[in-house]
Amino acid sequence: MASIEHPAPANAALDDARPPDLSYPALFLRFLRFGMMAFGGPVAQIAMIRRELVEEERWIGSDRFNKLLAVMQVLPGPEAHELCVHLGIRAKGRLGGLLAGLGFMLPGLVLMLALAWAYTRLPIQGTLLGAAFLGVQAAVIAVIVRAVHRIGEHILLDPWLWAAAIAAAAASLAGVSFWIMLPAAGAAYALASTGRHALAAIVVALAIGVAALTWTGGAGAADGAGGAREVTPTTLALFWAGLKGGLLTFGGAYTAIPFIRNDTVGRGWMTDAQFLDGLGLSGILPAPLVIFATFVGWISGGLAGALAMTAGMFLPAFAFSLLLYERLEAVVEHKRLQLFLAGVAAGVVGLIVVTVVDLARTTAARTPNLVVSALILAVALGIIYRWRSKLATPVVLAIGASAGAVLLR
Repeated sequence: MASIEHPAPANAALDDARPPDLSYPALFLRFLRFGMMAFGGPVAQIAMIRRELVEEERWIGSDRFNKLLAVMQVLPGPEAHELCVHLGIRAKGRLGGLLAGLGFMLPGLVLMLALAWAYTRLPIQGTLLGAAFLGVQAAVIAVIVRAVHRIGEHILLDPWLWAAAIAAAAASLAGVSFWIMLPAAGAAYALASTGRHALAAIVVALAIGVAALTWTGGAGAADGAGGAREVTPTTLALFWAGLKGGLLTFGGAYTAIPFIRNDTVGRGWMTDAQFLDGLGLSGILPAPLVIFATFVGWISGGLAGALAMTAGMFLPAFAFSLLLYERLEAVVEHKRLQLFLAGVAAGVVGLIVVTVVDLARTTAARTPNLVVSALILAVALGIIYRWRSKLATPVVLAIGASAGAVLLR
């Protein structure tokens, strides 16, 4: 029987670290264990992978791991999951990468499916549980605000990137599709940051012209609250919604929020309250934060919808490593591509800021006591900004739930 080819690093001579010789089931179980311990968001997840596979077991050298992480941060998708896929390929070829990625995501997927099932069967409106979720929704706004701040600190590094973010936010408020604004933001930034201001101005003018020709009025990508009610979505539509989120997740899982919200809340498949509840539940699970897409898919289309949206969301995270394993590091050296992606990422920051404002308005309109919800938000913000721990998000969500159950009934 022919042996399975395991791709070798391009600079193998400079990297003597190697994964152990594991069977496929052992490899799957190794990353399943990571998935069961993946609390605390991407920073904690990456730190866990680094500690065990780089420092303790020497699957990959530290310098090479750092360079690989830099690549994953440029590409869309959850970095920790992409690292698992890549390291699985390094150990056992592309089948190993698939098993590693599935193992890492499986615990969070199963738990979210169980929570979504329970959510749709338990009484919510006018109950203690409903009041607790109102408190959670206020706390989730704080979590997203902190996430946007953190993402912005890493992305908005010069005035041109700030301009791209502000322009994208303004375009979103004007009802311009993100399919127009994000490529324009990327191209304009790549040109302006290299001194080609005239070409950048032409790109912006063309984008404005296309937007004017396609404008239909109303709020854009960030406005999901008032979308027209559509029939129950098809599985393919939910897969496509997840895929858009997966392809446009730059800088962190929360950047997928405006795209997923626009395709689901904006079409009347679920409410903003349900969307915020899903975000809250994702914050307490051992999983990449984009697992909230599983909840969204369940509310919109049942089990089939949940699996379809999850598949769409995670497909890019698998595909980049599975298809481009030997070439990923070339992304770091591709200056123009990096500039384009930086501009797109800045545009996404602008989109998510508008979305946070919309979600906050929706939460304020739904709460029976605006003062209590504002206090929950303020306390949650204070904790998240001052306590830099992987436990911060679950703790503020628990505080929000407790305060809501007592004070928002």
